[in-house]
Amino acid sequence: MDPIHRGPEEFGHDSKGVAEEAGRRRPSRDPLTPDFGQQTPQQARVVTLVAGDLMLTVNPVDGSEVELCPPGEQPPAPVRRTPADRADRARAAAPPVPPGPPAPELPLLRRDDERERLTRLLARGRSVRLTGPAGSGRTALLDAVAADCAEFAPDGVVRLNGHKRTATDLLHALFDAVHDAPLHRPDRTLLLETLRTTGAVVVLDDLEFGGAALDELLDATPECAFLFAATPDVAAPGADSPLEEVFLTGLDRAASLDLLARVVERPLTEEEANWAGDLWFESEGLPLRFVQAGALLRQRDQQLTDPTAYDEYGYLENRPADAPPVPEGAEDAEVPLPSLGEGAAPAALLASRLSGAARDTLRFAVALGGEVPHQAHLPALVGETHADAALGELAGCGLLSPAGPRYRLAAGVLAQLTAAGYGDDTDDRARTAAQHYAWWTGHPSVTPARAAAEADAITAAMTQLVPGEGAGRTSAAVLLARSAAPAFAAGLHWGAWERALRIGQEAGRLAGEVAEEAYFHHELGVLALCTGHPARARTELETAISMRGALADKSGAVAGRRALALVEDRAGGGSAPGGGGTAVAFEVSPPLGVPAVVPVSMTSPFADTAVVPRQEPVPAPAAGGGKGAARGGPLALIGGARRNLVAAGAGVLLAGVLGTVVTLGLTSNSDPQGGAGTSTEQEVPDDDSIYDADVETGESATASPSRSGSPSPGPSVSGSASPGVSSSATPSSSSDGPSSPDAPSSPGATESSVTPSKPGPSKTTPTSTSTAPAPSETASSGPAPSESDDSPEPTESETSEAPTVPGSSDSASGGSPSGDGG
Repeated sequence: MDPIHRGPEEFGHDSKGVAEEAGRRRPSRDPLTPDFGQQTPQQARVVTLVAGDLMLTVNPVDGSEVELCPPGEQPPAPVRRTPADRADRARAAAPPVPPGPPAPELPLLRRDDERERLTRLLARGRSVRLTGPAGSGRTALLDAVAADCAEFAPDGVVRLNGHKRTATDLLHALFDAVHDAPLHRPDRTLLLETLRTTGAVVVLDDLEFGGAALDELLDATPECAFLFAATPDVAAPGADSPLEEVFLTGLDRAASLDLLARVVERPLTEEEANWAGDLWFESEGLPLRFVQAGALLRQRDQQLTDPTAYDEYGYLENRPADAPPVPEGAEDAEVPLPSLGEGAAPAALLASRLSGAARDTLRFAVALGGEVPHQAHLPALVGETHADAALGELAGCGLLSPAGPRYRLAAGVLAQLTAAGYGDDTDDRARTAAQHYAWWTGHPSVTPARAAAEADAITAAMTQLVPGEGAGRTSAAVLLARSAAPAFAAGLHWGAWERALRIGQEAGRLAGEVAEEAYFHHELGVLALCTGHPARARTELETAISMRGALADKSGAVAGRRALALVEDRAGGGSAPGGGGTAVAFEVSPPLGVPAVVPVSMTSPFADTAVVPRQEPVPAPAAGGGKGAARGGPLALIGGARRNLVAAGAGVLLAGVLGTVVTLGLTSNSDPQGGAGTSTEQEVPDDDSIYDADVETGESATASPSRSGSPSPGPSVSGSASPGVSSSATPSSSSDGPSSPDAPSSPGATESSVTPSKPGPSKTTPTSTSTAPAPSETASSGPAPSESDDSPEPTESETSEAPTVPGSSDSASGGSPSGDGG
């Protein structure tokens, strides 16, 4: 043997025995995370799931991103769970068995009539609401009835808990209990369609709503039979509700004494029976009070036990090691029974006789508003390795009641412990719990399902910290909400997700953490988008974008803009303001030939201006429409265009550029001499008559410099060789000046609208050769709109007549070799 590396044999130990001893070592209790050693750093937990037709990527670092679900990525149709799957899921959803010696199983006493009636109604497919005070044994009766109805429905029995749950939460919970759809949250349509064919007996404890919400739950599940359990203070069902009502009262005196004897596991003495009779009168026969009274009698029996009676492990049986020591001579002393007041409110007396870990657990439960942390968290919170055994002590004393997959303080215990001083250090306990949960929910080894199961305790810790003052309290709440919210979202517990986001947003506002507050606004917007509330989503996302813009957070702002663009796209682009749309529709149509300027809502981050050219057929003018038909037409066009351009705002400049390009394209191929390039709607008449055209000018006919910078080399001639040819244009903003008799019109400033009139000598309107043309906004052929009453009439000084030779140029624009006015 190597003298340096000596084996266990050198010290009188057998190597085989050492191995066996190591194998017998007690393993650690359900560790929250793997052992901390040299581990590879794990990436943040990023989960992708489908919500309706959207794909949601939950990113704890940069915030969630949402997009339309790409083709081929849609999840398969939900599949019904098999009976074996439902049984496994029911066992996983049950509260954990507390460690320590098993508590005695108590029978259901004096509830045979209620049990038979409930079973009979559910077998007929009727829904029932069981109403009874807290502590009347509603949960025990539900357990018995659920066992009797196991074979009634094709989808079996589904156990749900309504504590802090809305109707929507319960509908999704029912869907998840019956159907297997991993990482898929159906939209409202698919959810209702699926639940209409779900046939199950739904046993729902701790119902907290009634009225219209309860009717909504029943209407969505017509093939399900519900058994609700609620307290009398819950809102009643609607007047037309098909629910049957069953009321539960306390036990009679004999049943109460029988229950007390079963809890103590021995016959009652005469003194104890008399004391129990007074307690029955005080508590109105509530079973919970006699379970707690039985715990008091068991503690009294332990005080009367011989202190020298140790078991093989060195402790008194069922007595905690750190419990108060038994005084000498206690076996000979007579311990009095608790008073009637202590029997009616026994929580403080029961807690005083428990272990230190159990009392610390009660203090944490008081700090969390009655929510008891899972037993796996107790060693870290209390600071004791085997503090998880405290859960068994509390459950055995009747201080806890099951609530879904966890435990809560029993009815009335919270108020009794608070009065006894267990809530004096609530702030410190809540901060400690928040810091622990923030670390735990953010750890990559913790699955979203485990975090969602602890959602009530986590949100309770945040709730206790937000109303208080101090940066330490609110910062701890922000950190916990920032860590837990992504886990709730990935775990499809969106009710807890929304509560965590709202609490975190308020805590961030109080703490002055703008970046975190912007994150919560962004997540609330994504949640609203996924749940079908576009108006709320737009408000939250706009707030987040503005806050991140102030912080120069480019990546966050880009993510917010992407989500907001999806909101705008799903809301629809053609609705009027206030209707959830993104574009503003003009109530007054713009004139023909003028592009319709549609400004996008300024709430959008892409607040540009969309220009949609109007293309409408050109109807033929009336045969008898003479000079009066054309009079006032250009001014009507100008007035309507001005109103639309003012409403468009920034789109005027863009419309002008587009009009210039269109005008250049239309006039570049035209022949000013009336050749083959001339385009008309009707052919030239066979006779030599020339139609008369009146050219109307208004205040918009004022000469203005051309935007292209090319002056007109000659006079402008406007005419028409055939009826039905007209052109219209929208003046630029520089045409608002007064008209000049010397320059009544120019091809750049405006293009005349010409309508046919009676035959006669042709009239032309000369223009000043010193006037530079201005570009028209756009030009298109079409009839003039109706005459405007407020359009001014041209004066004699503004028009002149000059004979023209038949066959001369009939181009709509003149004055340049190319016929281009702009």
